[in-house]
Amino acid sequence: MLGNLGYGLAALGYFSLMLLLLTGRTTGFAKHLLLGASLVTCLWAASHLTVLGWQRDIGDFFVADAARQWVWMLFLAACLRADFSSFKQIVIRPTTLALLTLPTVALISAGSGAIPLLWQYSLHTIIALQMLIVLELVFRQAGEHKWAYKPLVLFLGALSLFDFVTYANATMINQIGENYVIARPYIYLCLLPFLILAIRRISHWGVTIFVSRDVVLHSTLLLVAGAYLFVMALVGYLVKFMGGSWSYPLQLALVAISLVLLISLFLSHNFRTRIKVFITKHFYANQFDYRVQWVQLTESLNGQDENLQDVYQTSLHAMLEAMEYESGVILKLQKSGLQQVAEITSGNNRHFEPDKVTALLSYFEIKEWIIDIQELKVKPHQYEELMHKDYFMEHFDYQLVIPMFKKDELWGMAFIDAHEEQRKLLNWELRDYINAVTAQVSNYLYQFEGAYALAENAQFAAFSRMSAFVLHDLKNVMAQIDLILANAQQHKSNPEFIDDTFETLEHTKARMDKMLKQLTDKKGVEAQKNSKTALHDLIQNILSERCQGMLPLPTFVAKSQVLLNIDSEKFSNVLYHLVSNAQQATSDSGKVSVELTQDVHAILTITDDGEGMSEHFIATRLFKAFDTTKGNAGMGIGAYDAKNYIEEIGGTIAVHSKVGEGTTFIITLPVTA
Repeated sequence: MLGNLGYGLAALGYFSLMLLLLTGRTTGFAKHLLLGASLVTCLWAASHLTVLGWQRDIGDFFVADAARQWVWMLFLAACLRADFSSFKQIVIRPTTLALLTLPTVALISAGSGAIPLLWQYSLHTIIALQMLIVLELVFRQAGEHKWAYKPLVLFLGALSLFDFVTYANATMINQIGENYVIARPYIYLCLLPFLILAIRRISHWGVTIFVSRDVVLHSTLLLVAGAYLFVMALVGYLVKFMGGSWSYPLQLALVAISLVLLISLFLSHNFRTRIKVFITKHFYANQFDYRVQWVQLTESLNGQDENLQDVYQTSLHAMLEAMEYESGVILKLQKSGLQQVAEITSGNNRHFEPDKVTALLSYFEIKEWIIDIQELKVKPHQYEELMHKDYFMEHFDYQLVIPMFKKDELWGMAFIDAHEEQRKLLNWELRDYINAVTAQVSNYLYQFEGAYALAENAQFAAFSRMSAFVLHDLKNVMAQIDLILANAQQHKSNPEFIDDTFETLEHTKARMDKMLKQLTDKKGVEAQKNSKTALHDLIQNILSERCQGMLPLPTFVAKSQVLLNIDSEKFSNVLYHLVSNAQQATSDSGKVSVELTQDVHAILTITDDGEGMSEHFIATRLFKAFDTTKGNAGMGIGAYDAKNYIEEIGGTIAVHSKVGEGTTFIITLPVTA
């Protein structure tokens, strides 16, 4: 009776596995092999049912065992090369033929009865040993996939080991022990979950099976219950073994206590939740296809938003789309408190009281935890740190409150909701998914805010840069006015001085008009850049009109007549700055010379025999903005401006200098065709 019960359950178990395999949509030879192995194992178990009368003698027993070993050996041969292309290609391999030799001999000899029983026992013992050796080879070649193959090795390894012990014992006593035969179906049934786990883990088999979470949960709870009762039975057996008049009352007390404890375990929500989460995490595929969800989220955030308001709306829309919710708001934490920066509504408008919502700030300082209002209503004790629970349970119109952190500091939060039938149960996986989505959306927000702040800083920097250049030009104008005033007392009666003064003032006014025009009419200034200018005449005017107030006076040699499309005023400022710097770096008795030549390009050379500069200074400081050696007298943008302008019109500027020997600036400019 015990044997029939075990083999019946084993047959039912492997028949159920066949149904699971048939429900899978995918197909392939691996699935066909598993179906065949499950069918043969099911028939093997059914053949041992005495009520069916299939096994009439020991020969039928050997045939059933040999058939089961043959089909599982074929499956292992396919696993050995991870080749499930076709039955023919697997069978014709020499390795497969060698592995199937002993099971085939056992199958034929069992059917014919040509081999004595002792030899049959020995042959099946060797087959079981061969199965263990092949399993080791399969596991070794699995490499990084050993974790996936472990359940398969445990399943077939334990069965083969039991077969080895069974037939080794039969070889020694020349008969199969009845206890081994009765125990076999229970072992096959108990090891079946390992085979199912292996099918789910080994992806290249291409076999997908589905088992309800509730079925696994309840079967797991039954397994726990069975283990618990087994332990309690052992304790009761020990009490009975010790004997004494007190043993029976103590056994009854232990049984009562065990039942109470077992019922309390089943009624414990936390216990059931932990078991369910463990099963879902380790035995089931994820609820979401994260690759697809991530691509959709990236596409949602890949907008061409031009301002922060659009960015906030895009972020909220992406979050709702990822969650498949329809309404929500984003609140940003400002110095004045929480400020709503985005809102999407659908259907009924949802409201919240700002003064009550501020209670969330102190909660999120303690816990970085998504608040589920539905869970709060059922289990308020899990939100002990939250103030104003009554408001959130009765008057708050959103289901989820999602905190958003920036470098461990609360940036803000999002409230999201949907119609009641569309709301999702916030389990562990959904929490992890929301956290991942929130992190991605938050990074998008923070990067755009950073870029927006950087753009604002760039605008202020441009304004400051423009102010610095204007101030630089004003200082040059002031230098000319100071020069006039310094010589006014001495030369005010000289008509030529008066004429030069008026000419200088006209030039100063023109420069100031130009600066005002640069600030107010950029297009008009840009139009002047296309004017054709005789470079030799422009240089001569600059040296004679603006560089005569300081010693040594520069000399000019023009070996070519050069025409360029330049902004004459801008180029004049650049040249004046370079020449005046050369004059300041040279003693009054020194020499400053300017030379203009033309080859493929126009080449302007400014040479002095003054203080000179080190290579380190030229490389690190000469053309660096706002870096000056003149103290408060300089702005530090003259050389910087000169280099930028020369490069802007397609030229280059090179510097050769030695400390104490002087400096040479070589400016190369494209010539107008």
